[in-house]
Amino acid sequence: MNSARVKVTIRCRSCGDKFVLRGKRERGKIDTGFRQCVCGNADRFDIEENDA
Repeated sequence: MNSARVKVTIRCRSCGDKFVLRGKRERGKIDTGFRQCVCGNADRFDIEENDA
């Protein structure tokens, strides 16, 4: 099993809301389950990996 838990900060470019989530890194991609901001934005995000 090649997965690691990572902490990610996601900021919406439309409304500025910030979400701090944990997800799994598998095969170079991070999956947090985050799909859409509360404002309806589904594709304009700044994603930053944090030290956990």
